[in-house]
Amino acid sequence: MFEIIKFNPRIWFFLGFISCFLMLSTGAFFQFIMELEPCPLCISQRIAILILGIVFLMGAIHNPLEKGIKIYAILGMIAALAGGGISIRHVWIQNLPPDEVPECGPGLGYIFENFPIIETLKLMLNGTGECADVLWSFLGLSIPAWTLVAFLFLGIMSLVQIWNKPLNG
Repeated sequence: MFEIIKFNPRIWFFLGFISCFLMLSTGAFFQFIMELEPCPLCISQRIAILILGIVFLMGAIHNPLEKGIKIYAILGMIAALAGGGISIRHVWIQNLPPDEVPECGPGLGYIFENFPIIETLKLMLNGTGECADVLWSFLGLSIPAWTLVAFLFLGIMSLVQIWNKPLNG
C-alpha cells in the first residue's frame, strides 16, 4: 500500500522541513510585505511550525535507521497535532458570532514586556479579539484554516514514516 510513497526517509524528512520553511516564509511575507499583523494565535502556530520544521530537519540530517525514523515520526506527529490544535482554536474563534468573540488584548510587545511568562503563554494560546479577524482568504479558507490543512498533511506525512524502512544504497 505504501510502496508508491516509499522514498528514503531522509528525503521525506527534508521535504517536511522545506514545507515548514515555506510556511514560515509565507507568514513573513504576509507580515512584512502585505503588512498583516499576526495575532497571538498566529504567533503560536508559527512556533509550532518552527518546532515541526526542526524535528524534520533533525531527521533529515541524522538519517536514522528504523527505530530513529519512528522516533522522529512520532515527534513530528506530536508537533503537528499541537499546531493543528492551535489552528482549530483559531478557526473556531474566527467563526464565533461577533458577540461571543473574546475581548482584544494589549499588543504582543506589551504582553512580553509586562506579563509573567505563564500569563503570556496563556494569552498566546487562548487568543484574543484580533484573532477573530479574517484578514486574507483563498478558496474560502482563512490563513489559520490553510495552516490547519498543512498541519494535517505534515502530520500524516510524518506518521506514514513509521512504516517507512530505510532504503539500501
